[in-house]
Amino acid sequence: MDNSTSESTFFLMGFSTVPELQILHALVFSGMYLAAVLGNLLIITLTTWDPRLQTPMYFFLKNLSCLDPCLISVTAPKSITNSLLNSNTISFFGCVSQVFFLTLLATTEVSLLTVMSYDRYVAICHPLRYEILMSHQACVQMTASSWVSGCLNAILHTAATFSVPMCRALDIHQFFCDIPQLLSLSCSHNIAEFVVIGLSLVLDFGCFVFIDISYVHIFIAVLNMPSKEGRAKAFSTCLPHLMVVTLFLSSGFFAYLRPLPKSPSTFDLIVSVFYTVVPPTVNPLIYSLRNKDMKMALRRLKVTAVC
Repeated sequence: MDNSTSESTFFLMGFSTVPELQILHALVFSGMYLAAVLGNLLIITLTTWDPRLQTPMYFFLKNLSCLDPCLISVTAPKSITNSLLNSNTISFFGCVSQVFFLTLLATTEVSLLTVMSYDRYVAICHPLRYEILMSHQACVQMTASSWVSGCLNAILHTAATFSVPMCRALDIHQFFCDIPQLLSLSCSHNIAEFVVIGLSLVLDFGCFVFIDISYVHIFIAVLNMPSKEGRAKAFSTCLPHLMVVTLFLSSGFFAYLRPLPKSPSTFDLIVSVFYTVVPPTVNPLIYSLRNKDMKMALRRLKVTAVC
C-alpha cells in the first residue's frame, strides 16, 4: 500500500444509477436489514431466557445469531445510505474496514456452521456420548476457535489485499468493497492475496466436505429410527441447517472462483447478496419457524409478557 492509495476514495457502483431503482434498492435492503436484526435479537432473547433451550445446539445458534446482525451491518447500511443520498463513495479506511470485518465474520460463520453440523452428528449418531463430547467447556472452546480462525483469516486477507498499489480507476462494481474487485484494480498481480484466497477456499471446501459427511451419517441414522416422530424432529433441525450452509458456501465459492467479467454484471451483484445479506436474514426464519422448541419458547415468552 502506498500513500496515494491510502488517501484515495473508492466508488461503489452498486445496482443502479436510476433514482427510482435506488429508492427501491434502499427499501428492499432496509426491510432485509430490519428483519435480520429483529429476528436474530429474538433468537438471542429466547435462547438466553428459556431454560429449556440451554443445550449445545442452542448455544451455537445464539452465537450465530450474535454474528449475523454484525455480518449484514458491514455492507447493508452503507449501501442503503449511498442509495438514499445518491452517493457511491467510500473512504479508503472504510473500504479496509469492510474487507476486514466481512472476512472475519464470514469465516467465523463457516466455522460455526461446521461446528453446528458436528453437534447434530454427535446428538443423533452418538447420543450416549453427547454430554461428554459436547460439554459446556468443549462448546466454548469450539466457538472461541471459530472466532480466532476468523480473526486470523481477516488479518491475512486485509493485509494481502492492500499490499499492492492500485493504479486503475477506483471503481468497484459491487455494493461493498469486494476482494476480487479490489484485486482487479491492482497495478500488478497480487500473488500474496491469491495464495491467501487459495488457502481459504481449501479450508472452506474442507468444512463443506466435513458438513456433507456429517449429514450423510445423520440421514442414515435418521432413516433407521423406529419412531416417526423422532425422524420428523431430526429432519426439522437438520434440513434447515443444511440449506443455510449450501446457500452460503455455494454462492461464496461461485463469487471467488468465477473470473471477473470484462463488463459489470447484475448477476454478480445478486450472487454477492446471497452470501452477505440473505443468510443473516433467513437464518432466524429457518431456525424459528421450522423448530418446534423455538416456537414453544416463543409462546411461553408471550404468555409471560402478557401476565
